Amino acid sequence: MSAPRQPQGYADPYLAGAALGLVLLAAFVLVGRGLGASGAFASVAAGTVALVAPEHAGASPLFAHYLGAQGPWLEWLNVELLGVLIGAWLSAALAGRVRVSIERPATLAAGARLTLAFAGGLLMAAGAVFARGCTSGQALTGGALLSVGSWLFLGVAFASAYALAPLLRKAWQ
Repeated sequence: MSAPRQPQGYADPYLAGAALGLVLLAAFVLVGRGLGASGAFASVAAGTVALVAPEHAGASPLFAHYLGAQGPWLEWLNVELLGVLIGAWLSAALAGRVRVSIERPATLAAGARLTLAFAGGLLMAAGAVFARGCTSGQALTGGALLSVGSWLFLGVAFASAYALAPLLRKAWQ
């Protein structure tokens, strides 16, 4: 039996950022749309409501957008998110980092960590609704299109992260 493989280091952030920029450019050229994630959840919600209550889905202006010719399941962002999941798993597998664990500080129980993660996810989802897009859509796609609102979002996001980093670093020690 061989010893477990040592995980590889993480990618260089500048190289990864340049690669992400090329992926964004390819998305614009090949699909005519940028990157994002929150729209995928809206299209899945539209498809689910259309299956359960088609008359209600047809009457909703939001869902009507996703219930067009190709239907909600073949929406570009759903395909993109599937590619993100496959790519993330493949990247972790190639780097020897596939494992199931709950990362948490020693002072926090696993259940509390999962509860906080779920609550944080709900807050992020609510923020995406209010901001009219998720972090990736606002920062990557909106920033690349020079949207004033997206650049304002980027400034606030980085300032908030900088202000909260000392508190979070202390909590994880």
